[in-house]
Amino acid sequence: MALVTTKPQVQTIPKDEESRKFEKITTLIHNDSDAASLAVAIEIKNLIKQRQKSGKNAVLGLATGSTPTKVYDYLVQFHKEEGLSFKNVITFNLDEYFPMQPNSIHSYVRFMKEHLFDHIDIKPNNVHIPDGNLEKEDVREFCQAYEKKIIQSGGIDIQILGIGRTGHIGFNEPGSSLKSKTRMVRLDRVTCLDAASDFFGLENVPAKAITMGVGTIMAARKIILMAWGEGKSGIIREAAEGSIRESVPATFLQHHENCEFIVDIAAASSLTRIKTPWLVNDCHWTEDLILKATIWLSEKLNKAILKLTNEDYNEHGMGSLIAEVGSAEQINLQVFNHLQRTITGWPGGKPNADDSSRPERNFPYPKTSLIFSPHPDDDVISMGGTLLRLVDQGHQVHVAYQTSGNIAVFDDEVIRFLDFATDMEEENTALHEKFKSVRAFLKNKKPGQVDSPDIQKIKGLIRKGEALSACRYCGVEEANAHFQNLPFYETGTVKKKPHSEEDIQLTYDLLNKVKPNQIFAAGDLSDPHGTHRVCLQVIFDAIARLVADKADWLKDCYVWLYRGAWQEWDIADMEMTVPIGPKDMQRKKIAIFKHQSQKDAAMFPGNDDREFWQRAEQRNMATAKKYNALGMAEYEAMEGFVRYHFN
Repeated sequence: MALVTTKPQVQTIPKDEESRKFEKITTLIHNDSDAASLAVAIEIKNLIKQRQKSGKNAVLGLATGSTPTKVYDYLVQFHKEEGLSFKNVITFNLDEYFPMQPNSIHSYVRFMKEHLFDHIDIKPNNVHIPDGNLEKEDVREFCQAYEKKIIQSGGIDIQILGIGRTGHIGFNEPGSSLKSKTRMVRLDRVTCLDAASDFFGLENVPAKAITMGVGTIMAARKIILMAWGEGKSGIIREAAEGSIRESVPATFLQHHENCEFIVDIAAASSLTRIKTPWLVNDCHWTEDLILKATIWLSEKLNKAILKLTNEDYNEHGMGSLIAEVGSAEQINLQVFNHLQRTITGWPGGKPNADDSSRPERNFPYPKTSLIFSPHPDDDVISMGGTLLRLVDQGHQVHVAYQTSGNIAVFDDEVIRFLDFATDMEEENTALHEKFKSVRAFLKNKKPGQVDSPDIQKIKGLIRKGEALSACRYCGVEEANAHFQNLPFYETGTVKKKPHSEEDIQLTYDLLNKVKPNQIFAAGDLSDPHGTHRVCLQVIFDAIARLVADKADWLKDCYVWLYRGAWQEWDIADMEMTVPIGPKDMQRKKIAIFKHQSQKDAAMFPGNDDREFWQRAEQRNMATAKKYNALGMAEYEAMEGFVRYHFN
């Protein structure tokens, strides 16, 4: 039941109406966010051209954030390569933080200019964005005028939306009214937490915003809501399949006669027709689907797999599976044996053992294992137990730290390290002068301001030192710690550059130098900041190039994907699980503690306020409990991996 994993995998997407019977909004699923964004951009392009032919304006409602950026990239491309003109386009943006200077790096005015308006021929007077620089007493009048301008323009033809974790659209937080209009709102705590990384700390996120209302959005002739990634899958299901309620404002879109959800496979993964297609209609029962369905049934009924009965399958939409296979006992044994074979205490393969039913090969021994870590602590957070096991069992372990992680270091850490350095080097005038300039910069630094090159370097060195400390503790030789500092990351801000040829070549060269028998990489596509996704793509691109170049060593190499700090693989996807005993779990936590700049309070915790060691421990223990509940042996904790097949 192996997975060929390059992106989150699902069964063939059903297209008949019966398969969508749980969905109350038309939901179109694309293979990835790029394909979905292109489809949206083409629809906008067609509207603009159609209106041009009839001498009319096209009125667009636009959104900000990471979701629509690729749509804007395609629109810019259409303008530059196909001559698409935007002179007949009028735009109204959904929202803006308040207060907010228009030239701030956090401003949606600046965002829209950088991603769209500065690259096309739209008329400046046709661009409308809520003004975050108003006096508070002027906001109500501005909002009323904003509504009038939309009406005077003929109303919005296509309204683009993203969706927040709370189900907010625009900044219409839970509790917003269906008839609400453009107004000032106070932001929900969850929304502020999600924005905290962009503002370099929760305390810097504005508490208020100006937003179009739900009623304003609902007045658009067509609404397109877009969502990418597994992190949005739960709220997409609620919005598309749940009941209409004020606590999830996106559910109001079920009232709209012309609304579409455009999502990628990952964001669609919780929809009934994708997650549990046997509840919708007849399925084509592949081995992967049998595995997924049986685990689902076991968890739903709180029964071990070997205890499931024919009646259990029949009563939960899987009668056709029983008819096809023959009996619950046959299915149960097949799935149980598969799960049993995923468990191994030998992640590098057990030497001189029969490996026909093991996830890893027994030869060669020892192996050369290369662990790619997007940030300097992802290796120990995500697979620290497996790393320790590989070292303990005599394998040659290398760790490649793909980025410096420098933006995640607090300014106080810089002062602390420089205090130590200057005390050690009392006679070093140059060091003292540098310390003065660093202190002066940090004293006047504004929230979100990019650090000077010197400070970026110091922060990178802090994280490098922590990574080396963790390597020493785990038994990884310092010479086997590779600090790639991939160029795409080195912007000094949360927003990164697209990965380039240089990133791929650095990774290609390292792989060719180490020639590993095993590669471990972060398959965490739900990383909210995107670094993990880019790092994984760089590895895939480098491997593809090695395949094209017919690198001999690659034929004997397995690639295993682990998950990062944000979530775990589904049990049905795991192809290797490594048990971790209490002693090794304690060792893993100590390795995580070596990253002191991330201890107690991380710069970018995401939407989870637990420390990284707590997330790792609780996630690994939860995986072990799930395996035990399915009928497997009881372990303290487990780390899970999915194999990437590149041939």
